[in-house]
Amino acid sequence: MIRRPRTRRKRDSTITLINVVFLMLIFFLIAGTIAPPLDSSLELVETSGLEGREPPDALVLHKDGTLRFQGRLTDPETYMAAHGAKPVRIVPDRAVPGSRLIEITGALRRLGAPGVFLVTVRSLE
Repeated sequence: MIRRPRTRRKRDSTITLINVVFLMLIFFLIAGTIAPPLDSSLELVETSGLEGREPPDALVLHKDGTLRFQGRLTDPETYMAAHGAKPVRIVPDRAVPGSRLIEITGALRRLGAPGVFLVTVRSLE
């Protein structure tokens, strides 16, 4: 008796693709959170007319790389000697080179600052 080889039916690969896409959809729905929209009656505060001032206890890093504390020129060593091992806040200029910012924060950490925080502008857009 001669047996005929069974012909294998090709499985439809779109079912696998649909399953993968569905699992990804479920994953992103669970992993992600959607922020609730702002209340439609809420009117945000206009701050365009305010004078910008740095926090009184923060170092200010200007775009030319100079560091000031309360309007006076300083350096990380002088600042840390006068203020001890407290967390340090820095207000960097937008145009300051990143390498200078990293240099300053690294020096503050080496001199004993337990934390260095950057003060930035938070935007809703």
